[in-house]
Amino acid sequence: MMFRIERDVLAEAVAWTARSLPARPSVPVLAGMRLEVTDKGQLKLSGFDYEVSAEVTLEPQSGEAGVVLVSGRLLAEITRALPAQPVDFVVDGAKAVVTCGSARFTLLTMPVEDYPSLPTMPPAAGRVGSDVFASAVGQVAVAAGKDDTLPMLTGVRMEIEGDTVTLAATDRYRLAVRELKWQPDQPDFSAIAMIPGRTLADAAKALGSSGAEVEIAMSSAGGTGEGMIGFSSSGGRRTTTRLLDPEFPKYRSLLPTEFSARADLSTSAFVEAVKRVALVAERNTPVRLAFRGGEVVLEAGSGDEAQAVEVLPVDFDGDDINIAFNHQFLLEGLGAIDSDVARLQMTTSTKPAILTGGKPVDDGGVPDYRYLIMPIRLSS
Repeated sequence: MMFRIERDVLAEAVAWTARSLPARPSVPVLAGMRLEVTDKGQLKLSGFDYEVSAEVTLEPQSGEAGVVLVSGRLLAEITRALPAQPVDFVVDGAKAVVTCGSARFTLLTMPVEDYPSLPTMPPAAGRVGSDVFASAVGQVAVAAGKDDTLPMLTGVRMEIEGDTVTLAATDRYRLAVRELKWQPDQPDFSAIAMIPGRTLADAAKALGSSGAEVEIAMSSAGGTGEGMIGFSSSGGRRTTTRLLDPEFPKYRSLLPTEFSARADLSTSAFVEAVKRVALVAERNTPVRLAFRGGEVVLEAGSGDEAQAVEVLPVDFDGDDINIAFNHQFLLEGLGAIDSDVARLQMTTSTKPAILTGGKPVDDGGVPDYRYLIMPIRLSS
């Protein structure tokens, strides 16, 4: 087996495929990356750890058919460091030789017959613009839990009804919900899936840069291929992942619809002020916000500790309110709203607040992105 290909094309494909490889594989062969030159002259790079699979198809300048398995992470490090010249990859017995300009590397091969076969993609269900999909997933995945002992909170729930996709994630302290339109292959398509949050975020970001559209492959309720979802792009990349248990909190009932106060602020100014005030806040201590008329006073620290205060102008309507938030959760929500104006809607100092892009819809409408954040109770 052999092939020749441009260094940048190979390095990008190897780096993307290597992201799916386990850091601590249960068996050594799962640390491998499978490289195959097909009879049609295409080069396929793939990785699989029984949970997540990734495959990218390239068009090399030349090649001879064959299959080899080498250390994926080592190959990624090597290709990233190669000079900007064509790369020659040749299998010689139990070794693979990578040559680029004056650089030459020899890699040990792994037993390709011990490597698991990649799962078959579920049936294609429809497609969505890659930039829209990447943005939506990024907005929601920020609220997914990081605690693997509560797996249902580490996922992103995807609900599909017709041409509408709803994504939701929560770690119990905040909840992010985003609605977007897509093009289903069947107009009455309906499905629910719980996708591992980190895997979905990585896939959406990578596929978003490799094609104009992302194809979503999954079964409808009770269909074949249940328990798995696949994503692919016109750029020759495809990935699959096993789904989590579909159990998820009934999140729609958590979203308040009536508020006693509404504040619109410049997103960038609000972010910078929260960052400055939070410099004196310990990890789990809140940033306090006092809304009065046309201003909000941000405070952190108290008593014998370091303290910080900053005042911002605000377009405020409603009852004066004092409320406090985990500053990291607040900053992550502000970073996700994708708007120059941040709108914070509140009821009381102890009830959930909703953060959205400011003035996004007509009165009575619902914005396509909502970030619910639980306040921290202030000591009296």
